[in-house]
Amino acid sequence: MSYYFSNDENVKTNEIEHQVYIDGLPFTFITDNGVFSKKGLDFGTRTLLENLSEQIKGEVLDFGCGYGPIGIFLKRKYCVTVDMVDINKRSLVLAVKNAAKNDVDVNIFESDIYENIKKEYDFIITNPPIRVGKEILYKILFDAYEYLKSNGELWIVIHKDQGAKTVLRDLNQKYDAKLITKNKGFYVICSKKR
Repeated sequence: MSYYFSNDENVKTNEIEHQVYIDGLPFTFITDNGVFSKKGLDFGTRTLLENLSEQIKGEVLDFGCGYGPIGIFLKRKYCVTVDMVDINKRSLVLAVKNAAKNDVDVNIFESDIYENIKKEYDFIITNPPIRVGKEILYKILFDAYEYLKSNGELWIVIHKDQGAKTVLRDLNQKYDAKLITKNKGFYVICSKKR
């Protein structure tokens, strides 16, 4: 699984095109080996996107964008300004292709966690990379606070088997975090900046 976060050029490419509907809207996504959820839209991301607040507005960061489903959906549904970041170069190439394929105007760039983030957002939305381990995961979740505007919100999805209850509890040390919904073990959590 380390290839999610590295740039191993030895991983053979095998692009596949998927047609999906998210919240009633049609999308086409190209996936590939070496990126998260190469078989198409994963259930966790779908659960997150279909349970977002109707109040999504302003400037939004799709953190760990992968091949792009979160940011592309956000742009199409909410007409917000979207930045999309990832550390995996293959993911970024796919995200650019998918933005063009779905005719959305988003800003896609490489960033190691928040290294290249230079502004604050109204929303940071992510299906975070759990397999990086708790230390890096918590750095992603808690450092997000510094990149949120006043009353900004961090939205995540995490499975109960990956520590969702503990993450929800711990997020309340810094944010006003609440469970939005549960679906087949996936928790959608909204954490508001205090």
